[in-house]
Amino acid sequence: MELDLINSPIVEDFKRGMLQGRKSIPPKYFYDDVGSRLFDQICDLPEYYPTRVESGLLKNISAELINFVKPDCITELGSGSSRKTRHLFDACQKLNYGLLYEPVDVCQEMLNWSSSNLEKKYDWLSVNPIVADYNEEIKWKVNDSRRRLFVFLGGTIGNFDAALALQFLKKLKNEMGSDDYLLIGADRVKRPDLLHAAYNDRAGYTAKFNLNVLSVFNKKLKTKFLKENFHHYAFYNPIESQIEMHLVSSSEQYVEVSALNEKLYFHQGESILTEISRKFTKKSFEKLLKEAGFQVERHFESDQLKFSLILAHPSS
Repeated sequence: MELDLINSPIVEDFKRGMLQGRKSIPPKYFYDDVGSRLFDQICDLPEYYPTRVESGLLKNISAELINFVKPDCITELGSGSSRKTRHLFDACQKLNYGLLYEPVDVCQEMLNWSSSNLEKKYDWLSVNPIVADYNEEIKWKVNDSRRRLFVFLGGTIGNFDAALALQFLKKLKNEMGSDDYLLIGADRVKRPDLLHAAYNDRAGYTAKFNLNVLSVFNKKLKTKFLKENFHHYAFYNPIESQIEMHLVSSSEQYVEVSALNEKLYFHQGESILTEISRKFTKKSFEKLLKEAGFQVERHFESDQLKFSLILAHPSS
């Protein structure tokens, strides 16, 4: 194994997910430069309602949020292109309210692009991009008295199973100051046909996005996945209230993993679980936050295609 891979998280993630039992890949590896841009295109698709609905809800409540929280800093976890967060900046601009913005993302290229665009659009905004995996421990409050509004949008909390979601929120709560707030979004349970369409768009962008993760591993771990030997498959699991996204092997095959000196075997029809997207009820979403040690301050809901944004702060 190459020296720069020995302590790389991708190696442990790959070993744990692909070499032990049911095959799976953490969804964070979707977001290289190509994947980030594909996801941005997915957000504009007519079938993909979450971005459109959450963005509309955030636009309606942004002025109220800024007035209430009065943050010195907005720290966004998994910021991507920061497209929805601009509603918060628009509200700040109207209120003549300056602050620092810390976008946190794993993709350096997307951070550079979005930070440059934001600084051009909002010349008063200070942007401090952070290349990091928000699952890793980041000590936000060290030598820092800023009041932060942590922002976690896109229903991304649904990409964690129940245990990991609780673990993630507890860790975040412990890293927050007593005056900090969290704004978090979650998609709600709805008709299965609407959910199915959102993850199986007719233009095929979600399929390209899903398959691109194989290119990420080909590049980083010198695997030899052939994308034409896999196909995108997503469905709604009503028992678990979650979308499951898979890459299904179209034939019996072996895949070399040169960096690990391994060979992966796939039988025909075997899949790699690449993502779950859990859907919540109002009650289950609030319950999760309370179990993690947060006090729900306000719960905002969209009128149609139900989506929730909750403003919460650490319980005393």
